[in-house]
Amino acid sequence: MLTALIPYPNIDPIAVQLGPIGIRWYSLAYLFGLLIGMWVLRTRAKDPRTPHSPDDAIDFLTWCTLGMLIGARVGLVLFYYPHWIWERPGAIFAMWEGGMSFHGGGLGVLVAAILFTHFRKISLLPFLDEISAIAPLGLLFGRLANFINAELYGRVTDVPWAMIFPGGGDVPRHPSQLYEAALEGLALLIVLNALRPIALRKYAPGLLLGVFLSGYALSRFAMEFFRQPDDHLGFLIFGATMGQLLTFPMFFVGLAFIIRAVRNPRTQTS
Repeated sequence: MLTALIPYPNIDPIAVQLGPIGIRWYSLAYLFGLLIGMWVLRTRAKDPRTPHSPDDAIDFLTWCTLGMLIGARVGLVLFYYPHWIWERPGAIFAMWEGGMSFHGGGLGVLVAAILFTHFRKISLLPFLDEISAIAPLGLLFGRLANFINAELYGRVTDVPWAMIFPGGGDVPRHPSQLYEAALEGLALLIVLNALRPIALRKYAPGLLLGVFLSGYALSRFAMEFFRQPDDHLGFLIFGATMGQLLTFPMFFVGLAFIIRAVRNPRTQTS
């Protein structure tokens, strides 16, 4: 039998216990991601090249939270458990049961941004660029929370850093949540924010949005080779997982935004 060389730390998924109420790391991950993202969005609103005001950044926090939570839950049902629609439709809104879909959450934030910018008379694509530059923060915190919860673990392996996860059987597995946190979260965050000054100075709006969509798609596609597929879905067409299949439209939509932005350089610099 394979043996893991690094023991899983078994961190309590409940970060704070207040009487009968337990506050989970997963909830704090969403909270930290949203609050830090709002702070960055508000700070950057001082730049005259950004389309929003500091007050817009604060107000968008509520829109973003609702869009993300509703979209993530609806996306989970549509992409992974479509039979719930007719078998137990109430489960669509049962967020206390756990389970979120990033792709659905992303679509929810997109809808929230479209509605918010419409009512506030804000330019949509520049605003989406600003959101895209900070979105990997949420991915970083979310994947770390997945690791603490010992969920979405990796496939069986014999690499020296393998771990045995509770609920994953008595076999060592890739800590794929940490891989995703590093690539989809930290690396993508660094790339987008290094590119942001160049994008604001040289290219049409939409470049950062495109890089985020395509960058996430490539990262997620690669990481799915280390992540254990969903038990009830397994491997699908051509041996791909559902997570990989969902990256294809993201990649090509992102690529289209990149091409559009690069082909339309800004006529003025500042």
